[in-house]
Amino acid sequence: MEPRVTDRPEKSRYEILADGDGAETAGFAEYHLSEGEIAFIHTEIDSRFAGRGLGGLLARGALDDARDRGLRVLPYCPFIRGWIGKHPEYTDLVPEARRARFGL
Repeated sequence: MEPRVTDRPEKSRYEILADGDGAETAGFAEYHLSEGEIAFIHTEIDSRFAGRGLGGLLARGALDDARDRGLRVLPYCPFIRGWIGKHPEYTDLVPEARRARFGL
């Protein structure tokens, strides 16, 4: 089973479920949703799943979902902000007037 990213709005976070029995939660990206914007505030991958590229899959899945939903992204979380910096095709999700504030 491939890892998959799932939005858990009741917890205000995206979760990445690792492959294997029971699809265990390997990490999450917490967010705050408000008026057409999604502010990413914290991302964490369980150390047992480190080195598998799950953080990048989580970031891509969450940002793709934000794009599909027409949400503007505010990457307060250093991991999400850094990931966008390495993948400039996602920079357009951050409002142009706020990109400088995030170093994008």
